[in-house]
Amino acid sequence: MEYEIIVVGGGHAGCEASLAAARLGHKTLLVTGNFKNIADMPCNPSIGGSAKGIVVREIDALGGEMGKNADRSLIQMKMLNYKKGPAVQALRAQGDKIIYPKNMINTLNSTENLTLKEAIVEDLIVENNKVGGVILEDGTKITSNAVILTTGTYLKADILVGDTRRREGPHGEKPSNHLSEHLEQLGFQIIRLKTGTPPRIAKNSIDFSKTKEEKGDDIPRTFSFDLDPFYKVEDQVSCHLIYTNDTTHEIIRENLHKASMYGGLNDIKGVGPRYCPSIEDKVVRFHEKERHQLFLEPESRYYDDIYLQGFSTSMPHDIQDLMVHSLEGLENAEILKYAYAIEYDALYPTQLKQTLETKLIENLYTAGQINGTSGYEEAACQGLIAGINASLKLSGKEPFILKRNDAYIGVLIDDLVTKGVRDPYRLLTSRAEYRLLLRHDNADLRLREYGYQIGLIDENKYKRLQNKKQQMKELEEFLKEHKVTPVKEVNEYLEQIGSSALKDGITLFDLLKRPEINMEHLRHFIEFHYAEEVEEQVSIQIKYEGYIAKARKEAEKMLKLEDKKIPEDINYDDIKNIASEARQKLKEVNPTSIGQALRISGVNPADISILMVYLKKEHK
Repeated sequence: MEYEIIVVGGGHAGCEASLAAARLGHKTLLVTGNFKNIADMPCNPSIGGSAKGIVVREIDALGGEMGKNADRSLIQMKMLNYKKGPAVQALRAQGDKIIYPKNMINTLNSTENLTLKEAIVEDLIVENNKVGGVILEDGTKITSNAVILTTGTYLKADILVGDTRRREGPHGEKPSNHLSEHLEQLGFQIIRLKTGTPPRIAKNSIDFSKTKEEKGDDIPRTFSFDLDPFYKVEDQVSCHLIYTNDTTHEIIRENLHKASMYGGLNDIKGVGPRYCPSIEDKVVRFHEKERHQLFLEPESRYYDDIYLQGFSTSMPHDIQDLMVHSLEGLENAEILKYAYAIEYDALYPTQLKQTLETKLIENLYTAGQINGTSGYEEAACQGLIAGINASLKLSGKEPFILKRNDAYIGVLIDDLVTKGVRDPYRLLTSRAEYRLLLRHDNADLRLREYGYQIGLIDENKYKRLQNKKQQMKELEEFLKEHKVTPVKEVNEYLEQIGSSALKDGITLFDLLKRPEINMEHLRHFIEFHYAEEVEEQVSIQIKYEGYIAKARKEAEKMLKLEDKKIPEDINYDDIKNIASEARQKLKEVNPTSIGQALRISGVNPADISILMVYLKKEHK
């Protein structure tokens, strides 16, 4: 074989997949249609966000690149939901669209075992239901032991604006016109999805006096557990908040029939993202709302395009002009790039194993938007997992599968392969039933051990993790050993900070359980110093001890069901009395465990009971 692993596509999924494969010692080829689009951010100029920011931390904890690259490339950083509980806190960085891809390309080019090639993949080499490489547009064959498809929105991509349809990718490039056809010929179910992007506005044409400034945090932060901040808080670039108004909504309603999705085009099959709708969708679906918030987000320090977050549309250009100019502060705005929708092919993801290997073709993996997801972060984490599992399989090792209580990455992949998608999948905190366990702050404690065992985390990073765990243990013991008593000075201080006076002696450990008490308050009674991340971890674990214990107990119940395996060769037609819909769904997903079977839409507890009786009787 010329290569051990070929990765098709140079977006966020492709970068993580190829880096993981190469770093694990496999001769890897990354094939992409245009070098200039490697690690490109074709839509919003940000990395992270609600739930997504936790995924970036998980990628870093496992040894991936996105978090480090975001830290090196950001122009603003914020902790979302900072005043809320730790389960919903997440980082969001404004990334520089020039620097982010530049840094990633440098990383790819300096990685051993990794070769980059500019070409379009037309087809796959498949023999006996096993992939053996790729066929390029010019007919060139490149052989490999495994292939990872990370084609993003480029499979039969169509740009939609008003009543026009153009067969091209996000930047006007030539899309992949035949690969999805060949996948369909191999037996894969292909679906059509849609997403969109808003206009870009010239910075000097905006009246910022009519907007609300949104600054970055005054505390430097990083996604990566291994890097110090690369920026000074005072050097961050601000975003700005504005709102739609009655005039904006009236323009949209009057011209709704001209939007691609509302009559401008009659042949659209793609389903758009439910949780990131176009502005015309918002006006129609939420007609009772008087306004919708929009953010003016800078795309780079090196050019002046401003991304109009929340204003995605497929309206004709002349209507977009009217819509934009109706916004306060944008009355004289110059549109540098008009909004558009994009329709593309994807694989229905229940055709994948939990490793992201396809069920139909051995050693063929898929990751990113080809699996029905939206978002850079969702793509990157899938690329990392596909790269890891392709490498492990070629090395004859056990696959790496994250469970729902391990990581948001585990939630995402389980949702995809178990439930499928109706529209582009976006991660939300509400999708994770164990979100108190899957926090931003503890991603390294949850996942770094896995990264070390796999081989993507080196000895030094692993030792730092072990040292952090030891320091946490020491601090917890210290807090249990030291007490404060109800003397006058103690009670006066507690009342001063809004806490109730003591009647009996209490350990610092138990005192910290009070919501209004923090580590700094404890230092008033006795001096101690540990690293900030150590104190944060111990504080969260003490304050939320009961809730965390309850979540772990629930997770343990789920794990018992995951341990009840279903044989691969089970014939669901042999099971009597099971509902016909359940039978169909079980055959489609072919779950590996009772736990996964329970999560399949259309499979009821009664069906599970019948299945378990059958397994006990027929598969002892």
